[in-house]
Amino acid sequence: MKYTRALDNYREKIASVNAGEMVLNMGPQHPSTHGVLRLELITDGEIVREVIPHIGYLHRCFEKHAESLTYQQTIPFTDRMDYLASMNNSHAFVMGVERMMGIDHDIPKRIEYIRVLVCELNRIASHLIAIGTYGIDIGAFTPFLWCFRDREHIMGMLEWASGSRMLYNYIWVGGLFYDLPVGFEERCAEFITYFKPKMIELNKLLTDNQVFINRTANVGVLPLDVAINYGCSGPMLRGSGLKYDLRRIDGYSVYPELEFDVPVGTGLMGSVGDCWDRYKVRVDEIEQSVKIIEQCLDRLTKELKRTPDFDPRARLPRKITPKAQDFYVRAENPKGELGFYFVADGKSEIPFRVKSRGPSFNNLSVLPAMAQGVMIADLIAIVGSIDFVLGEVDR
Repeated sequence: MKYTRALDNYREKIASVNAGEMVLNMGPQHPSTHGVLRLELITDGEIVREVIPHIGYLHRCFEKHAESLTYQQTIPFTDRMDYLASMNNSHAFVMGVERMMGIDHDIPKRIEYIRVLVCELNRIASHLIAIGTYGIDIGAFTPFLWCFRDREHIMGMLEWASGSRMLYNYIWVGGLFYDLPVGFEERCAEFITYFKPKMIELNKLLTDNQVFINRTANVGVLPLDVAINYGCSGPMLRGSGLKYDLRRIDGYSVYPELEFDVPVGTGLMGSVGDCWDRYKVRVDEIEQSVKIIEQCLDRLTKELKRTPDFDPRARLPRKITPKAQDFYVRAENPKGELGFYFVADGKSEIPFRVKSRGPSFNNLSVLPAMAQGVMIADLIAIVGSIDFVLGEVDR
Protein backbone atom coordinates (compact mmCIF):
# COMPACT_ATOMS: atom_id res chain seq x y z
CA MET A 1 0.00 0.00 0.00
CA LYS A 2 2.82 2.44 0.92
CA TYR A 3 4.64 1.59 -2.32
CA THR A 4 1.44 2.19 -4.32
CA ARG A 5 0.95 5.60 -2.71
CA ALA A 6 4.58 6.53 -3.40
CA LEU A 7 4.25 5.39 -7.01
CA ASP A 8 1.09 7.45 -7.45
CA ASN A 9 2.89 10.44 -5.94
CA TYR A 10 5.76 10.06 -8.43
CA ARG A 11 3.34 9.77 -11.34
CA GLU A 12 1.59 12.95 -10.23
CA LYS A 13 4.95 14.76 -10.16
CA ILE A 14 5.79 13.59 -13.68
CA ALA A 15 2.32 14.50 -14.95
CA SER A 16 2.53 17.99 -13.45
CA VAL A 17 5.83 18.92 -15.12
CA ASN A 18 5.71 22.51 -16.34
CA ALA A 19 6.27 23.52 -19.95
CA GLY A 20 9.73 24.87 -19.13
CA GLU A 21 10.82 21.70 -17.32
CA MET A 22 12.14 18.44 -18.69
CA VAL A 23 12.19 14.81 -17.51
CA LEU A 24 15.58 13.10 -17.83
CA ASN A 25 16.65 9.53 -17.14
CA MET A 26 19.91 8.64 -15.41
CA GLY A 27 20.32 4.91 -15.48
CA PRO A 28 19.83 2.15 -14.86
CA GLN A 29 23.19 1.78 -16.64
CA HIS A 30 24.67 5.24 -16.23
CA PRO A 31 28.37 4.97 -15.28
CA SER A 32 28.03 7.47 -12.44
CA THR A 33 25.15 5.80 -10.61
CA HIS A 34 27.28 3.08 -8.97
CA GLY A 35 25.13 0.19 -10.07
CA VAL A 36 21.79 -0.55 -11.64
CA LEU A 37 19.96 2.46 -10.20
CA ARG A 38 17.58 4.55 -12.26
CA LEU A 39 17.16 8.20 -11.33
CA GLU A 40 14.31 10.09 -12.95
CA LEU A 41 15.07 13.82 -12.91
CA ILE A 42 12.73 16.74 -13.31
CA THR A 43 14.97 19.58 -14.44
CA ASP A 44 14.66 23.25 -15.23
CA GLY A 45 17.59 23.76 -17.55
CA GLU A 46 20.63 22.61 -15.58
CA ILE A 47 18.82 22.81 -12.23
CA VAL A 48 17.40 19.63 -10.69
CA ARG A 49 13.92 20.27 -9.30
CA GLU A 50 13.13 16.70 -8.28
CA VAL A 51 14.88 13.32 -8.12
CA ILE A 52 12.78 10.16 -8.27
CA PRO A 53 14.88 7.03 -7.58
CA HIS A 54 13.76 3.67 -8.97
CA ILE A 55 15.28 0.57 -7.37
CA GLY A 56 14.74 -3.18 -7.63
CA TYR A 57 16.93 -4.02 -10.62
CA LEU A 58 19.27 -6.17 -8.51
CA HIS A 59 16.87 -8.02 -6.22
CA ARG A 60 18.73 -10.99 -4.70
CA CYS A 61 15.94 -12.56 -2.58
CA PHE A 62 18.21 -12.66 0.48
CA GLU A 63 15.42 -12.77 3.05
CA LYS A 64 13.59 -15.54 1.20
CA HIS A 65 16.82 -17.54 0.98
CA ALA A 66 17.27 -17.13 4.76
CA GLU A 67 13.84 -18.68 5.35
CA SER A 68 14.80 -21.76 3.35
CA LEU A 69 18.34 -22.48 4.59
CA THR A 70 19.98 -23.15 7.93
CA TYR A 71 21.76 -20.34 9.75
CA GLN A 72 25.19 -21.62 8.68
CA GLN A 73 24.09 -22.06 5.06
CA THR A 74 22.83 -18.46 4.91
CA ILE A 75 26.27 -16.93 5.51
CA PRO A 76 27.36 -17.05 1.82
CA PHE A 77 24.22 -15.08 0.94
CA THR A 78 25.07 -12.32 3.44
CA ASP A 79 28.33 -11.89 1.53
CA ARG A 80 26.35 -10.97 -1.57
CA MET A 81 24.47 -8.01 -0.09
CA ASP A 82 27.25 -5.43 0.24
CA TYR A 83 29.63 -7.49 -1.84
CA LEU A 84 32.42 -4.95 -1.22
CA ALA A 85 32.34 -5.68 2.53
CA SER A 86 31.56 -9.39 2.75
CA MET A 87 33.54 -9.99 5.95
CA ASN A 88 31.59 -7.27 7.77
CA ASN A 89 28.26 -8.70 6.59
CA SER A 90 28.95 -12.21 7.84
CA HIS A 91 30.42 -10.89 11.11
CA ALA A 92 27.14 -9.14 11.94
CA PHE A 93 25.02 -12.17 10.99
CA VAL A 94 27.22 -14.61 12.92
CA MET A 95 27.24 -12.42 16.05
CA GLY A 96 23.44 -12.45 16.08
CA VAL A 97 23.21 -16.24 15.82
CA GLU A 98 25.88 -16.71 18.50
CA ARG A 99 24.03 -14.40 20.88
CA MET A 100 20.76 -16.23 20.27
CA MET A 101 22.53 -19.51 21.01
CA GLY A 102 24.20 -18.05 24.12
CA ILE A 103 27.70 -18.99 22.94
CA ASP A 104 29.01 -15.51 22.20
CA HIS A 105 31.14 -15.49 25.37
CA ASP A 106 32.69 -18.85 24.52
CA ILE A 107 34.42 -17.66 21.34
CA PRO A 108 38.24 -17.75 21.82
CA LYS A 109 40.00 -14.39 21.81
CA ARG A 110 42.22 -15.40 18.89
CA ILE A 111 39.12 -15.95 16.76
CA GLU A 112 37.63 -12.60 17.80
CA TYR A 113 40.83 -10.73 16.95
CA ILE A 114 41.09 -12.48 13.58
CA ARG A 115 37.49 -11.50 12.84
CA VAL A 116 38.18 -7.85 13.64
CA LEU A 117 41.43 -7.97 11.64
CA VAL A 118 39.80 -9.25 8.44
CA CYS A 119 36.78 -6.95 8.89
CA GLU A 120 38.98 -3.88 9.17
CA LEU A 121 40.99 -4.97 6.12
CA ASN A 122 37.68 -5.27 4.29
CA ARG A 123 36.62 -1.83 5.59
CA ILE A 124 39.75 -0.29 4.08
CA ALA A 125 39.11 -2.10 0.78
CA SER A 126 35.50 -0.84 0.72
CA HIS A 127 36.54 2.75 1.44
CA LEU A 128 39.23 2.59 -1.25
CA ILE A 129 36.50 1.68 -3.73
CA ALA A 130 34.39 4.60 -2.47
CA ILE A 131 37.26 7.08 -2.74
CA GLY A 132 38.58 5.84 -6.08
CA THR A 133 35.20 5.75 -7.82
CA TYR A 134 34.31 9.11 -6.30
CA GLY A 135 37.42 10.63 -7.81
CA ILE A 136 36.55 9.27 -11.24
CA ASP A 137 32.98 10.62 -10.85
CA ILE A 138 34.43 14.09 -10.38
CA GLY A 139 36.89 13.63 -13.23
CA ALA A 140 40.09 12.53 -11.45
CA PHE A 141 41.29 9.30 -13.04
CA THR A 142 44.63 8.70 -11.29
CA PRO A 143 43.21 8.25 -7.73
CA PHE A 144 40.94 5.53 -9.12
CA LEU A 145 43.96 3.56 -10.33
CA TRP A 146 45.92 4.15 -7.13
CA CYS A 147 43.04 3.02 -4.90
CA PHE A 148 42.44 -0.13 -6.92
CA ARG A 149 46.17 -0.89 -6.88
CA ASP A 150 46.28 -0.78 -3.07
CA ARG A 151 42.97 -2.61 -2.70
CA GLU A 152 44.43 -5.45 -4.73
CA HIS A 153 46.93 -6.15 -1.94
CA ILE A 154 44.06 -6.51 0.56
CA MET A 155 42.10 -8.76 -1.77
CA GLY A 156 45.15 -10.93 -2.18
CA MET A 157 45.52 -11.34 1.58
CA LEU A 158 41.83 -12.08 2.14
CA GLU A 159 41.94 -14.59 -0.72
CA TRP A 160 44.93 -16.21 0.96
CA ALA A 161 42.95 -16.54 4.19
CA SER A 162 39.58 -17.63 2.78
CA GLY A 163 40.18 -18.92 -0.75
CA SER A 164 37.96 -16.28 -2.37
CA ARG A 165 38.60 -12.77 -3.67
CA MET A 166 35.31 -11.08 -2.76
CA LEU A 167 32.67 -13.43 -1.33
CA TYR A 168 34.58 -15.01 1.51
CA ASN A 169 32.31 -17.27 3.65
CA TYR A 170 35.14 -17.08 6.20
CA ILE A 171 33.43 -16.15 9.48
CA TRP A 172 31.25 -19.01 10.70
CA VAL A 173 28.88 -19.41 13.65
CA GLY A 174 31.15 -20.42 16.53
CA GLY A 175 34.45 -19.81 14.77
CA LEU A 176 36.17 -19.47 11.42
CA PHE A 177 36.48 -21.45 8.21
CA TYR A 178 40.20 -21.71 8.86
CA ASP A 179 42.95 -20.17 10.96
CA LEU A 180 45.11 -17.50 9.36
CA PRO A 181 47.71 -18.99 7.00
CA VAL A 182 51.25 -19.24 8.34
CA GLY A 183 52.98 -15.93 7.65
CA PHE A 184 49.75 -13.94 7.26
CA GLU A 185 50.48 -11.63 10.19
CA GLU A 186 53.93 -10.78 8.83
CA ARG A 187 52.59 -10.13 5.34
CA CYS A 188 49.80 -7.96 6.74
CA ALA A 189 52.33 -5.92 8.74
CA GLU A 190 54.35 -5.42 5.54
CA PHE A 191 51.23 -4.18 3.79
CA ILE A 192 50.54 -1.63 6.55
CA THR A 193 54.13 -0.35 6.27
CA TYR A 194 53.67 -0.02 2.51
CA PHE A 195 50.18 1.50 2.74
CA LYS A 196 50.72 4.39 5.16
CA PRO A 197 52.78 6.52 2.74
CA LYS A 198 50.29 5.75 -0.02
CA MET A 199 47.50 7.43 1.95
CA ILE A 200 49.68 10.53 2.37
CA GLU A 201 50.19 10.58 -1.41
CA LEU A 202 46.45 10.13 -1.99
CA ASN A 203 45.66 13.06 0.30
CA LYS A 204 48.08 15.27 -1.61
CA LEU A 205 46.61 14.15 -4.94
CA LEU A 206 42.88 14.28 -4.16
CA THR A 207 41.88 15.40 -0.65
CA ASP A 208 43.76 18.70 -0.83
CA ASN A 209 43.22 19.18 -4.56
CA GLN A 210 41.55 22.57 -5.11
CA VAL A 211 39.55 21.37 -8.11
CA PHE A 212 38.20 18.45 -6.08
CA ILE A 213 37.40 20.77 -3.17
CA ASN A 214 35.53 23.17 -5.45
CA ARG A 215 33.42 20.28 -6.77
CA THR A 216 32.54 18.85 -3.32
CA ALA A 217 32.66 21.62 -0.67
CA ASN A 218 29.26 23.20 0.07
CA VAL A 219 27.67 20.68 -2.31
CA GLY A 220 25.01 18.19 -1.16
CA VAL A 221 24.86 19.50 2.40
CA LEU A 222 23.01 17.00 4.62
CA PRO A 223 21.82 18.64 7.87
CA LEU A 224 22.17 16.45 10.93
CA ASP A 225 18.45 16.43 11.76
CA VAL A 226 17.60 15.31 8.21
CA ALA A 227 20.21 12.54 8.38
CA ILE A 228 18.76 11.28 11.66
CA ASN A 229 15.16 11.45 10.45
CA TYR A 230 15.99 9.39 7.36
CA GLY A 231 17.85 6.77 9.39
CA CYS A 232 21.24 7.49 7.82
CA SER A 233 24.24 5.87 9.42
CA GLY A 234 27.95 5.34 8.94
CA PRO A 235 30.01 8.03 7.15
CA MET A 236 26.75 9.64 5.93
CA LEU A 237 25.69 10.35 9.53
CA ARG A 238 29.16 11.06 10.90
CA GLY A 239 29.84 13.38 7.97
CA SER A 240 27.00 15.54 9.29
CA GLY A 241 28.79 15.93 12.62
CA LEU A 242 27.46 13.17 14.90
CA LYS A 243 30.07 10.93 16.54
CA TYR A 244 28.03 7.72 16.33
CA ASP A 245 29.88 4.48 15.65
CA LEU A 246 28.44 1.13 16.73
CA ARG A 247 31.93 -0.20 17.39
CA ARG A 248 31.96 2.32 20.23
CA ILE A 249 28.25 2.57 21.07
CA ASP A 250 27.59 -1.20 21.28
CA GLY A 251 31.15 -2.28 21.97
CA TYR A 252 30.80 -5.65 20.24
CA SER A 253 33.49 -8.26 19.69
CA VAL A 254 36.88 -7.00 20.97
CA TYR A 255 36.44 -3.39 19.86
CA PRO A 256 36.23 -2.15 23.50
CA GLU A 257 39.81 -3.42 23.95
CA LEU A 258 41.11 -1.40 20.99
CA GLU A 259 42.02 2.26 20.74
CA PHE A 260 40.66 4.25 17.80
CA ASP A 261 38.93 7.55 17.14
CA VAL A 262 35.57 8.21 15.46
CA PRO A 263 36.04 10.81 12.67
CA VAL A 264 33.23 13.28 12.02
CA GLY A 265 32.60 16.06 9.53
CA THR A 266 33.68 19.51 10.70
CA GLY A 267 33.00 21.71 7.68
CA LEU A 268 36.73 22.26 7.21
CA MET A 269 36.46 23.12 3.51
CA GLY A 270 32.82 24.19 3.34
CA SER A 271 29.74 23.31 5.39
CA VAL A 272 29.29 20.50 7.88
CA GLY A 273 27.68 17.55 6.11
CA ASP A 274 28.73 18.42 2.56
CA CYS A 275 30.20 16.01 0.02
CA TRP A 276 33.78 16.82 1.02
CA ASP A 277 33.05 16.04 4.68
CA ARG A 278 31.59 12.64 3.82
CA TYR A 279 34.61 11.90 1.64
CA LYS A 280 37.02 13.03 4.38
CA VAL A 281 35.33 10.87 7.01
CA ARG A 282 36.08 7.81 4.88
CA VAL A 283 39.70 8.86 4.42
CA ASP A 284 40.09 9.33 8.19
CA GLU A 285 38.36 6.02 8.89
CA ILE A 286 40.98 4.25 6.77
CA GLU A 287 43.65 5.67 9.07
CA GLN A 288 41.73 4.46 12.13
CA SER A 289 41.32 1.00 10.61
CA VAL A 290 45.08 0.89 10.11
CA LYS A 291 45.48 1.58 13.85
CA ILE A 292 43.05 -1.21 14.71
CA ILE A 293 44.83 -3.65 12.40
CA GLU A 294 48.18 -2.84 13.99
CA GLN A 295 46.76 -3.53 17.46
CA CYS A 296 45.21 -6.81 16.29
CA LEU A 297 48.50 -7.91 14.75
CA ASP A 298 50.33 -7.04 17.97
CA ARG A 299 47.95 -9.20 20.03
CA LEU A 300 47.95 -12.07 17.52
CA THR A 301 51.76 -12.23 17.32
CA LYS A 302 52.45 -11.82 21.06
CA GLU A 303 49.64 -12.89 23.41
CA LEU A 304 47.44 -14.94 21.07
CA LYS A 305 50.00 -16.83 19.01
CA ARG A 306 48.89 -19.77 16.91
CA THR A 307 49.36 -23.16 18.56
CA PRO A 308 49.34 -26.63 16.96
CA ASP A 309 46.22 -27.62 18.89
CA PHE A 310 44.21 -24.47 18.06
CA ASP A 311 41.09 -25.38 16.10
CA PRO A 312 39.03 -22.44 14.76
CA ARG A 313 36.09 -24.81 14.26
CA ALA A 314 36.14 -26.29 17.77
CA ARG A 315 33.22 -24.13 18.96
CA LEU A 316 31.05 -24.74 15.89
CA PRO A 317 27.71 -26.11 17.12
CA ARG A 318 26.74 -29.44 15.58
CA LYS A 319 23.17 -28.20 15.36
CA ILE A 320 22.09 -24.55 15.45
CA THR A 321 18.63 -24.38 16.97
CA PRO A 322 18.18 -21.20 19.03
CA LYS A 323 15.33 -21.10 21.52
CA ALA A 324 12.13 -19.37 20.38
CA GLN A 325 12.80 -15.62 20.32
CA ASP A 326 12.85 -12.40 18.34
CA PHE A 327 16.34 -10.93 18.22
CA TYR A 328 17.98 -7.93 16.56
CA VAL A 329 21.72 -7.57 16.06
CA ARG A 330 23.57 -4.68 14.45
CA ALA A 331 27.15 -3.87 13.50
CA GLU A 332 29.11 -0.98 12.02
CA ASN A 333 29.70 -1.78 8.37
CA PRO A 334 31.77 0.46 6.07
CA LYS A 335 28.53 2.05 4.83
CA GLY A 336 26.72 2.22 8.17
CA GLU A 337 24.50 0.15 10.43
CA LEU A 338 23.82 -3.35 9.14
CA GLY A 339 21.16 -5.11 11.18
CA PHE A 340 19.52 -8.52 11.16
CA TYR A 341 16.18 -9.20 12.82
CA PHE A 342 15.73 -12.90 13.56
CA VAL A 343 12.54 -14.75 14.41
CA ALA A 344 13.35 -18.26 15.69
CA ASP A 345 10.69 -20.85 16.49
CA GLY A 346 12.92 -22.90 18.80
CA LYS A 347 12.37 -26.10 16.80
CA SER A 348 14.11 -25.79 13.47
CA GLU A 349 17.64 -25.10 12.25
CA ILE A 350 15.99 -22.88 9.64
CA PRO A 351 14.93 -19.43 10.93
CA PHE A 352 11.25 -18.59 10.67
CA ARG A 353 12.15 -15.08 9.48
CA VAL A 354 15.28 -13.01 8.87
CA LYS A 355 14.83 -9.31 8.14
CA SER A 356 17.87 -7.39 6.95
CA ARG A 357 18.37 -3.68 7.59
CA GLY A 358 20.93 -2.48 5.05
CA PRO A 359 22.58 0.95 5.52
CA SER A 360 22.68 1.66 1.78
CA PHE A 361 18.88 1.69 1.55
CA ASN A 362 18.45 4.41 4.18
CA ASN A 363 21.43 6.40 2.96
CA LEU A 364 20.11 6.36 -0.61
CA SER A 365 16.59 7.33 0.51
CA VAL A 366 17.79 10.79 1.55
CA LEU A 367 18.97 11.60 -2.00
CA PRO A 368 15.73 13.40 -3.10
CA ALA A 369 15.96 15.67 -0.05
CA MET A 370 19.63 16.50 -0.74
CA ALA A 371 19.35 17.01 -4.48
CA GLN A 372 16.60 19.61 -4.83
CA GLY A 373 17.84 22.75 -6.52
CA VAL A 374 21.33 21.51 -7.40
CA MET A 375 23.04 21.43 -10.78
CA ILE A 376 22.97 18.17 -12.73
CA ALA A 377 26.77 17.94 -12.48
CA ASP A 378 26.53 18.37 -8.70
CA LEU A 379 24.00 15.54 -8.54
CA ILE A 380 26.76 13.21 -9.76
CA ALA A 381 28.96 14.43 -6.89
CA ILE A 382 26.14 13.88 -4.39
CA VAL A 383 25.37 10.35 -5.60
CA GLY A 384 29.05 9.42 -5.43
CA SER A 385 29.40 10.79 -1.89
CA ILE A 386 26.69 8.43 -0.57
CA ASP A 387 28.67 5.26 -1.41
CA PHE A 388 25.92 2.68 -1.72
CA VAL A 389 25.79 -0.81 -3.19
CA LEU A 390 22.63 -1.83 -5.00
CA GLY A 391 22.96 -5.45 -3.90
CA GLU A 392 22.34 -4.20 -0.36
CA VAL A 393 19.62 -1.71 -1.37
CA ASP A 394 17.54 -4.30 -3.22
CA ARG A 395 18.59 -7.38 -1.19
